[in-house]
Amino acid sequence: MRVLVSNDDGVEANGLRALAEALLPLGEVTICAPDREQSATSRSISLHRPLRIEEVPPWGPAGEIRRYAVDGTPTDCVYVAVNHLLKDAPPDVIASGINRGANLANDVHYSGTVAAAMEGCVAGLPSFAISLVGRAAQGARRDYSHAARFARRLAEQIFAHGLPRGTLLNVNVPQGKPQGARITKIGRRSYAAAVVQKLDPRGRAYYWIGGDEQAHENVPGSDCDAVFDSRLISVTPLHLDLTQHALVEELRTWDLPGVLRD
Repeated sequence: MRVLVSNDDGVEANGLRALAEALLPLGEVTICAPDREQSATSRSISLHRPLRIEEVPPWGPAGEIRRYAVDGTPTDCVYVAVNHLLKDAPPDVIASGINRGANLANDVHYSGTVAAAMEGCVAGLPSFAISLVGRAAQGARRDYSHAARFARRLAEQIFAHGLPRGTLLNVNVPQGKPQGARITKIGRRSYAAAVVQKLDPRGRAYYWIGGDEQAHENVPGSDCDAVFDSRLISVTPLHLDLTQHALVEELRTWDLPGVLRD
């Protein structure tokens, strides 16, 4: 198996290393990741400036995992890996993560981790994103081992069964030892709508946007309920087709100029 690994936390992230080394027994692993943190960049792609790609020291017991750092977004990384670095030997599976923090509910629309898997999906390659939910205890390092083991098993199953075209998997793993896993749907969680204004040393205003999570709604069968209420790994299939098919026929009845009724 050939596996491409990326993330949005940067090419030196501990979660990236845990994921890549967990997948190494499956075959050939290549990393192509941002040269710095690119969290919440969503599917941003760099079309108006050149990109630089640097091969950095490899990982693995014998240096088997080749690593490339890109001064761009997670989407850039997967794009250049598939269409340039690995174009003669495309990956069989693309894995993104292990993210430092949750990618649940509406997070999937902002997440660079999920975006990397989406770009693999756009290229027609089976892809998944995996994230570790929550923070480590004070003074302790995050334990990525349970998420890494699950990722290896998931990659094996994706390689064996494939995924429908246009579909990817979004995985979230609770801190500590999970109590199992559940196939889920996207839930709902809310954040404080915060905009914090501060002044720089020259007296000019600058702003930080985004607040902490406030709560998640109880949506039976959702990713949030699985992770937070049951300490289960959530596996959510996502589809790139955003069409609201149920509304197509109704819109054809609206009095809009030039709309064909067929």
